[in-house]
Amino acid sequence: MTKTELLAPAGDWSCLQTAVENGADAVYFGIKNMNMRDNAGNFELNELPGVMRYLHEHQTKGYLTLNTIYYNHELKRVEQAVAAAVDAGVDAIICWDMAVFHLAKKAGIPIHISTQASVSNYQAFRCYAEMGADRIILARECSLGDIAAISREAKRDDLHCEIETFVHGAMCVSESGRCFLSGETFGKSANRGQCIQPCRRLYKIIDVEDEDNAYILGHNYVLSPKDLCSIGTLPELIDAGISSFKIEGRIRPPEYVKTTVSCYRRALDAIAAGRYTPPLVDMLTEELAKTYNRGFTEGFYKGLDTDWISRGPAATESKTYCGEVVNYYTKIRVAEFAIRANGLSVGDKILIYGKKTPAHYHVIDEIQINHRSVLSVEKGENCGIKISVPVRPGDKLFRITDAGR
Repeated sequence: MTKTELLAPAGDWSCLQTAVENGADAVYFGIKNMNMRDNAGNFELNELPGVMRYLHEHQTKGYLTLNTIYYNHELKRVEQAVAAAVDAGVDAIICWDMAVFHLAKKAGIPIHISTQASVSNYQAFRCYAEMGADRIILARECSLGDIAAISREAKRDDLHCEIETFVHGAMCVSESGRCFLSGETFGKSANRGQCIQPCRRLYKIIDVEDEDNAYILGHNYVLSPKDLCSIGTLPELIDAGISSFKIEGRIRPPEYVKTTVSCYRRALDAIAAGRYTPPLVDMLTEELAKTYNRGFTEGFYKGLDTDWISRGPAATESKTYCGEVVNYYTKIRVAEFAIRANGLSVGDKILIYGKKTPAHYHVIDEIQINHRSVLSVEKGENCGIKISVPVRPGDKLFRITDAGR
């Protein structure tokens, strides 16, 4: 069986390192103001060499997203970005604007056609492949049958073009994300990576003939779909001919990247080893539900789920800011924390991450204040906690609890 790539999102350095540490085969990321996730932290153009050096040192591929639309006055910057990508050793450019396609092809860098192109049939797939695309990210609206048919026909015609699809994360109420609601309502275009997601809000109906007659629509966010979760359908997706499984989430926090990447890594490894079982799927689904989500759906793979409307955030765990790292003592593996908000106790589950520190969970075994063991620490105090992985001054400290506690 050919290994299926696990492709992870990286909105910043912390997420990028978290993805690598938890088993991603490849990472996709964007440059500031030049991609479909303008609200992510993103990277500066001059950071590309460092990003790719880190990824390649860890045997991980890196794909640059130049996947928004571009205007005439921006083409010079696009040219600079493509040239910088080539110099940095970027493994592929994700795009759908023909200007970017042309520049990438001219530069000899592999091209992945973005899902924004809405490729949902074999004729469109073949067209892009014959133009030189190395991979096509199919429209989210494709079913398993659609994908399998495209894969079969590509093999029949000996087209050496890979198929990529999303397996987890946010779904857009619009066709492949080409939505005008944010642009119309707030002047922030989704097609320029600036969507502020008005679809995720709770709306009410008002009777135009009687404005006092208004209804909140229960707990349904009527325009907001649940999140895609494919942990239980991975073998069928592999059989359909998909080469790369993509996790959505470049504006989500590092702990989301840690959880999703580690869960899908475990699932794919289990499939390869013949240990993929219903109990494992249940356990991984429960783990995925801990981090931010809007409830789960299988999306369009088996026909759109009849219960696809979200009822709002549904994570089973929540995080509370407590403080930050003051110092880390490498020899004894102890971090000194300044507690700036909420206190902590022995036995608490904590999360730590920073600008260049991956997300790490830890259960507190002991707390020390002035070298004396204590059961808890309060706001305004400094304390020492043994942490097995290095952390940095300024890294954020959170307490993790069951949602609702």
